[in-house]
Amino acid sequence: MRKLFIGIDSGTQSTKVLIVDGRNGRVLAGSAESYDLIPNLPPGAKEQHPTTWRDATAKAIRKALQLAKAKREDVKAIGISGQQHGFVPLDQKGEVIRPAKLWCDTSTAAECEEMTTALGGPKKTLRQLGNAILPGFTAPKILWLKKHEPKHYRRLASVLLPHDYLNFWLTGNQVMEYGDASGTALLDVQKRRWSRPAIEAIDPDLEAKLPQLIGSDQPVGSLRPEIAEELGLDPEVMVSAGGGDNMMGAIGTGNTREGVVTASFGTSGTIYACSEKPVIDPKGEIAAFCDSTNRWLPLLCTMNVTVATEAVRHCFNWSHAKMETAIKKVPPGAGGLCLLPYLEGERTPNIPEGTGVFLGINDRTCHPAYMARAAMEGVTLGMNYGLRRLIDLGLQPSQIRATGGGSKSKVWRQIMADIFQTEVVTLKVTEGAAYGAALQALWTWRRQQGEDISIQEITDRFVQLKGADHTKPNPERAALYEKLQAVQNQTASGLREVFKEHRQLLADHF
Repeated sequence: MRKLFIGIDSGTQSTKVLIVDGRNGRVLAGSAESYDLIPNLPPGAKEQHPTTWRDATAKAIRKALQLAKAKREDVKAIGISGQQHGFVPLDQKGEVIRPAKLWCDTSTAAECEEMTTALGGPKKTLRQLGNAILPGFTAPKILWLKKHEPKHYRRLASVLLPHDYLNFWLTGNQVMEYGDASGTALLDVQKRRWSRPAIEAIDPDLEAKLPQLIGSDQPVGSLRPEIAEELGLDPEVMVSAGGGDNMMGAIGTGNTREGVVTASFGTSGTIYACSEKPVIDPKGEIAAFCDSTNRWLPLLCTMNVTVATEAVRHCFNWSHAKMETAIKKVPPGAGGLCLLPYLEGERTPNIPEGTGVFLGINDRTCHPAYMARAAMEGVTLGMNYGLRRLIDLGLQPSQIRATGGGSKSKVWRQIMADIFQTEVVTLKVTEGAAYGAALQALWTWRRQQGEDISIQEITDRFVQLKGADHTKPNPERAALYEKLQAVQNQTASGLREVFKEHRQLLADHF
């Protein structure tokens, strides 16, 4: 009998499911279901209904099991990766009160300032939580609900994150794992416990509505019988703790030891590294998260990666192949055309009111191919802003493991290597978050069987690099990108107040 493990990545644009063989880590089958955000919301608001994720997950699981020719008794455990920071409000009956506000929702800037003031200012907030309170995080979304939708807030009985909600749907149990919990701005990441001052900045009674915290190697429970029947699985199937997409991506890319760095080029962009101790950024720009292996995951996040490149691609009605070909014909630096890629506001640097800005448009660069290259370079420079900060805090990257949609592009991998000034590699299994979720499920299941096995033993054995995709930096291009980096940083800093005035203009007139 086979021993199979299901890894689920419930993201902003789609849910992906992998069926993994527990004997050799091989992916036997995969499936995906796409969906959209709720349309026509106010500026800055980004929402989805949790039932969207639930329905997509069920459909993708059934399809993947069919493709893998899996029998119900083959599957031993399920692990779930979910988009971080989303706020799923449940009532006393466990029903969703309103759509979830997502990680990319920037409508809570005022609530962030209010909470930070209540905690005694930015420095005291960092000492209390280890993190600054940013619009993407969960805590200000809860305060937003209390202030803007008091009727809904009065019904609030439970606060869950997206992956927690899917765990609840599968098992009936409401818990939260340390890695994902560290992205709420409610957790003291150094002590791994809820922060009472942060809770009181919202509502003294909120703590009773927060779920129990569990370790990364603990199971949430087994499948509810009716869900097992719906999915065609055995009710004894175990559900692991799961985690946020970045935490699961770390496992799926073998980022379970110090020195390994992962860069995820998806809707958003993240760069992160495993650490045996908390890494607290006194500037509050680098997130001091816990990981999903019971350690820590210092992480930078930019909100705009494929958001910006896809916007340019759609603007010119190009296929991915045509865009790649066009970019190859444009010299590095795009003739000095520089993009501030803040289409959805920005988190690092923290500019929630930001928009996209092209600097350097002239008769030579006002061309689709130049704009496409500037977009690809601009989002990578945006991520490099955070990587430089990680290096300032002691990180010494010798290799970047690239994952996400952007990592599939050869020309983009060269841009990454040149801007990061570090070798870039890719992995045989490209869906790092879903694969990491499956490996965490395998780890938890084997420990529940009585094995004393570490997550490093599993990732060292199963996570493999793609041999042909080793991209080294070009020193001459790296020097050019350093100059463009300075231009982007200075432009972003200089436009902060302009962005605020522009956001008010949009609110008043458009």
